[in-house]
Amino acid sequence: MSQRQRVAAYGVCLDADDRLLLARAAPFLNLEGRWFLPGGGIDHGESPTEALRREIREEAGLAVAIGDLLGVLSDVRRLPDGVSLHTLRIIYAVESWSGELRAEEHGTTDAVRWFTRSELVDLPLAFYVHEVIERFT
Repeated sequence: MSQRQRVAAYGVCLDADDRLLLARAAPFLNLEGRWFLPGGGIDHGESPTEALRREIREEAGLAVAIGDLLGVLSDVRRLPDGVSLHTLRIIYAVESWSGELRAEEHGTTDAVRWFTRSELVDLPLAFYVHEVIERFT
């Protein structure tokens, strides 16, 4: 069995109305149509906070100030091609942002939106988002 590891940084971004910012996985991804926290993989030589700022700029068009480290999630999942993927997700609070919210073009996400707590109940979320909502919001 093939194994892979991925390290990624994600942001919990809540607006003044306590809405959570989420991005939707593009159709070509395994998570197609599922909503997840803005953020993603850390490039070689990049710090987690640099990666998070870059990812939110790419996925949502926002420039962000990163706040406290909220925690680190770790899980192992089998991908459709049989690869065992171990993912470390570094979760930060997003303190503030500027810019105009917009969806990423031709990227790994195809939509970005603010959601109320009640809207999250029926939303197809990436599995780890449930844990983030319970522990960090």
